[in-house]
This record gives sequence, C-alpha cells and structure tokens, in this order.
Amino acid sequence: MDTQTRWLVIAAVLLLGIHTVNGQQRARDMDHFITDLMAQMTIDEKIGQLNLVTAGEATTGAVVSTDVESKIKEGKIGGIFSMTSVPRIRAAQELAVNQSRLKIPILFGLDVIHGYKTIFPIPLGLAASWDMDLIQETARIAAIEASADGLNWTFSPMVDISRDARWGRISEGSGEDTYLSSRIAEAMVHGYQGDDLAADNTLMACVKHFALYGAAEAGRDYNTTDMSLHRMYNEYLPPYKAAIDAGAGSVMTSFNDINGVPATANKWLMTEVLRQQWGFDGFVVTDYTAVNELIEHGLGDLQEVSARSLKAGVEMDMVGEGFLTTLRKSLDEGKVSEADIDRACRLVLEAKYKLGLFEDPFRYCDESRAKQLIQHPTHMAKAREAAAKSFVLLKNEQQLLPLKKQGTVALIGPLANTGSNMPGTWSVSADLENTPSLLEGMRAALGDRVNLVYHQGSNLVADAAYQERATMFGRTIPRDERPEAEVIAEALEVAKQADVVIAALGESSEMSGEASSRTDIGIPAVQQRLLSELLKTGKPVVLVLFTGRPLTLIWENEHVPAILNVWFGGTETGKAVADVLFGDVNPSGKLPATFPQHVGQLPLYYSHKNTGRPLADGQWFQKFRSNYLDVSNDPLYPFGYGLSYTTFTYGKPVLNTDTLERKGSLQVSVEVSNSGSYAGEEVVQLYIRDLVGSVTRPVKELKGFRKIQLAAGQSQRVVFDITEEDLKFYNADLEHVAEAGEFAVFVGTNSRDVQEARFFLKD
Repeated sequence: MDTQTRWLVIAAVLLLGIHTVNGQQRARDMDHFITDLMAQMTIDEKIGQLNLVTAGEATTGAVVSTDVESKIKEGKIGGIFSMTSVPRIRAAQELAVNQSRLKIPILFGLDVIHGYKTIFPIPLGLAASWDMDLIQETARIAAIEASADGLNWTFSPMVDISRDARWGRISEGSGEDTYLSSRIAEAMVHGYQGDDLAADNTLMACVKHFALYGAAEAGRDYNTTDMSLHRMYNEYLPPYKAAIDAGAGSVMTSFNDINGVPATANKWLMTEVLRQQWGFDGFVVTDYTAVNELIEHGLGDLQEVSARSLKAGVEMDMVGEGFLTTLRKSLDEGKVSEADIDRACRLVLEAKYKLGLFEDPFRYCDESRAKQLIQHPTHMAKAREAAAKSFVLLKNEQQLLPLKKQGTVALIGPLANTGSNMPGTWSVSADLENTPSLLEGMRAALGDRVNLVYHQGSNLVADAAYQERATMFGRTIPRDERPEAEVIAEALEVAKQADVVIAALGESSEMSGEASSRTDIGIPAVQQRLLSELLKTGKPVVLVLFTGRPLTLIWENEHVPAILNVWFGGTETGKAVADVLFGDVNPSGKLPATFPQHVGQLPLYYSHKNTGRPLADGQWFQKFRSNYLDVSNDPLYPFGYGLSYTTFTYGKPVLNTDTLERKGSLQVSVEVSNSGSYAGEEVVQLYIRDLVGSVTRPVKELKGFRKIQLAAGQSQRVVFDITEEDLKFYNADLEHVAEAGEFAVFVGTNSRDVQEARFFLKD
C-alpha cells in the first residue's frame, strides 16, 4: 500500500468513526427525549399515537375518518394521510402542537407511488428501465415535490414479487424477479429518504406489503397466499429485506395470510422475522382497515383482533380505529400489557424524532418551496426521459420504426386522446385535467413537421358497465354508442389519409392496480377487431400498447409489424412516445415480467424449478412430460426481453478461472458490440444456475446486470464479479449457504437468449 492510499484509508476510518460517534450520540439524545416525553403521557395519549386516520382527499380505500379535528386536540391521532398542501397540513399540525396537551406533532403521509405532481411511469414500467440511478432519481424528485407540499411519509416502495399477471397490483411493483426487485427497493428507499431523514426534502419510506401479497391465489386481490418457508426466504422475502437493509423507516402489513395467520396478526412475521432476524428498528403500520378485516378472516371481534395485532408487532392502525377504541379495555382486562402499548408508542415517536418534527413541526410547511419545486422544468424533463427509457420494443418487423418526421400519421384508438389515463394507476396526486393526452403530447413534441390525424376508433370495451369499472377515479374515456361497424368505418377513412397508422390500444389505467384483477389479460375484443381492420388497409401499423401488466398478445405478435409497449408513462407520456417512435430516443427497456402466450400458463416466470420430467428446449408436446396439449411451455416474450433500433452482438462469456474459492472472486467477461446503425443502450444480463444442490434450485437466476451505451460500431467488454455471496440460498434448514459444486453462468440480452460457461465452487 503506497503512502497516499494509506492516508486515504486512515481518513476514511476516522470519518467512519466520527459518523459512528455522532450516530450513537443522536440515538442517546432521542432515547432520553422520548423517555421523558412518554413519562408525561397518559395511556390514552399513548394509544392515540397508534391511530392513523385519513382526510379523504384521495380515494385509497372504502372508509373515511370522522371527527378528525377534535381527535387531534385530544391527542388521539398519531398520523394523517390523504391530506395535501401546506395550508391544510399546517392548520392540522397547529392543532396538534398548539391545542393538544403535550403538543406532539403529527405524521403526514400519502401514496406517493411513482411521483407526486410530476408523475413518472408506473413502477412496473420504471422497472423496465433497469436503470437504478434513474429510479433513485425519480424517487428523489417525488420526495422533493411531496415534502414541498407538506408531506413527510410515503407508502412506497411496493416490493411484492408477482408472477401472475391476473393480479392487478403487479403494475405497482417491480415484476417477477427477486434480484431486480431487491436492487429497485434499495434505490427507491435511498431516493425517498436521502442522506438525512431530518432534511426538509425527504420522505420516510414505507415498505409494502409485508409479506407475500403478490402471490395471491388465482391472481385475485386480497386473496389467500400459501407457500413453503423455503420459497418465501429464497424468492419472495429478499426485496423486503433489501429495503430494510437500505434503512426504510416503516413497513406496511399485507392483507393476505401467511402460514394461516393474516399478516396484520402474524407475530412470527412481524416480530421474529422482521425484528429479530432482520433487525428492523422502525415502526409497522397496517394497510387500510386491515385490523378490522381480521374479523372477516375469522380471528375474533374488534377488541380481540386489535389486541392480537398489537402483540404481533404492529404499531399503527390505519383508519379502522380498533386500537383507539379497544386497547384501553384490553389493557384493563389483561389482554395487552402497558409494555405492549409503550413499545408501539415509542417506535411511532422515534419516527417523528428522526424526521425532525419535534425540533420543528413545520419544517415541511414552506409554501414558497411548493411554488418553486412542484413540476419544476427539470422534473418534467426527467419524467420525459424516464418514460422513454421505460418503453419496451416488442417487435419491429423490417425496421418499420423509427418513423420519419414527415407526411401524415393517423393516431387511432381509445387510448389516444385521454390525458387522465396517461399517469397510470396509483397516481392519486396527479393533475388529471391538465395532463396531456397521447395526441396532445405528440403534437407538442412534433410541431408542424408531421400532420397528425385522429380518431377514437372504438370503445375501450364493448360492455359499458365494464368500461365504467375500468375508468374509475376520473379516468373517464368517452363512449361512442353508435354501432361498432359504423365507428370502425369512420376510423378507416381517417387511416386511409395517412402514410402510417399508430394504434393506441390496450388497457385503461384502472384496468390494473388495486382491486383490478382480470381473468382475460388480452387486449379487449372490440379493440382487437379495430386493429384487425386497420391492418387490412395495407398501411403500416404500429401498435402503441398501454398496459399495467403482461398481456397475452399471440395474435398481435403474429400480425402487427411493430409493437411498442409504453406501460403508462406518466405526465410526459405523449412527448416520450413521440421521442421513441420518431427516433429521437432509441428504446432500451427490458421486460421485468414474463409475457405469457395464454392466461392458462400463469403463474409463469423464468426462474422456475425443473420437474423430474422436463420438456426439452425447443419442443412442444411429448407424452409423459411436463407440458400442455394446446400450447408450448414457452412465454411469448421472456423476462429481460426488449429490442432496440440497433442490434447488439455478444461474444462468448469468458471466465478468468474455472474454480471459485470460498473467500475469493471470479470474473466473467463478455464482449458486446453495437453491430447496427444507431447508438443505443443495452442491458447485459448475467444469470447463474446451481447444477446440483441439497434442494431443488431454479433453472437460472438473475445475479447481475449492466446497462451500457454504445455508438454504432462500438464494442465494450463488460465484466461481472462473482463471489460466494452470489451463490447463497436458503437450504432446507433455512440456513443461508453456498454449496460446493458445479455452476453454470449465462450472459445475454434476456433470460432466454444467453450463452453459457461453467465453473466450480470449492469446499
């Protein structure tokens, strides 16, 4: 070690020591402050801190809290959500700190899921960017805007693994993969919470939904979840743990049961796993009325389920007020202890202390910040960039895309002129009335260089009642009640004027999201009929696909020459679509979830286990093998898939050694070349398979990725380091181990199209 390096190491150690000492002092100061405060609190005031109510500004559940103002004054509210704007929040906070007995400030939360007023792509779309810096930056911008409007807590990130596209809330998470979802969870937490949670531009993160919510049976929301501990620890729990390890300040319970006990009353989950095994030191909040819903689960009356939830390790009751109305009685009857209440109260107060609210209850209440920062031009530019990077090019026959900025382009379809649908689901703070539609955004981006003509073409779905369910919360799409043939004929006349047709089809924003499960996950039939007629015109047709989930697109993939999946891109969707369609941005998105051929294949995911009778690659049906009679086992589009306007060529992966030592590392390198005509970004993906194990192991697992940018003709050697940690899994005894033996390593452009090398882990 040279002298300069030695001094750098010494300086780093000293700096770490200073931070450690400062952190220990802050922890001692917090402990003393809260101990003194709690000594002054009555039991009722302690219980009051455990009560989270809604102001009802945004519809995120079926119940609205009542008599909020008097409860604040009486110290019966610890937090409020669904209240925004500095004047309203300041007024509520003033009630707490000026008119309650102990002047304890209130937490103010909201579902800031993928942006506050500047809306970014839905989380599944953001995951498709595979760009952790970008994802962290979107969370940082969301925190800056929301905190400028008075908020200090967000119910995000949602890190539920989902492998069943029928489940509507797949749109709100990061897809099917454990590794990718874990990296995104870390990025989101760091973006929301920043380097100092007490700064006035941060939000406390809330990891949800703990746990296993995305594995609901039949893809039906709120439904039962049942799986082995082995699968939990290896496949579903890691993203939650990654968020906890990143420092998330709070955790939200899920609605489903785990091992037969609903999460909100599950002591094994909330205390043994979360606190004892993982060391979580924040607080746990229920989901909307989840305590009360334990009654329907069959666990007892409101007093019984409230006591069970508290003793399980829940600190805050969202909206249901079971804690507020029953815990005092349960204490008197010996069903809970004062120590149970004290533990919960302390953790809620610690969150407020960490946010700096005791030092300055109004640190988030500066109206000038809201005027300066919300939808700042730099935020809008980032939203446009994020949207473009989230889009996934699924097909591009004969290089139809990018289009030339000339001539006449027909934009046709029910998703073409609905600004309210562009933000996507769970965008509760979006300004729907002033969000440009795809048509408006494309016109703004293209100016007079392209003559853009428009027709709605069809209804969203044929059934008016279904369309009403699919366009709730102000996401209305007008219906044309004339005969379908008449509407399509009119659209075809518009199409005939054009050089190329862009068909804006798919789901509305509320066809995915909470309580939006679907059994048929294809493009609605009325839209398919429109698309078929547009193709018959002989005009080149580009399908711009709006969706919050993987869809079944066999017919579309076979017949439509170009398909661009744009998810729901947020505030700047229209401009971003124009950027990509007309070549200002080369698409680089990769699927974070497998697209099935047929809904009957679900759940479908790349990292499955082998059966004892696996079907050989490239085969369809063989009797007495694990397959279907009517469709192959293959997905339509595999996990990690996404095309570009250019082509990337991969060399064979090269290992620097074929043996990995326990404490050493092994390097895998691959030469990637841009062999096409456009500059572009590529996500180079690394997968590993443990070939022999004490338990069955997946056929491959994502263990690394790099997003690189290459000019046309440029090459780059991409290097991955593999260590023993990358090979660890939970064995039958739930020990986190790496077992000696042979491993296959795969490198490629998606989970299917890979090249293989092998190495051994030594004992």
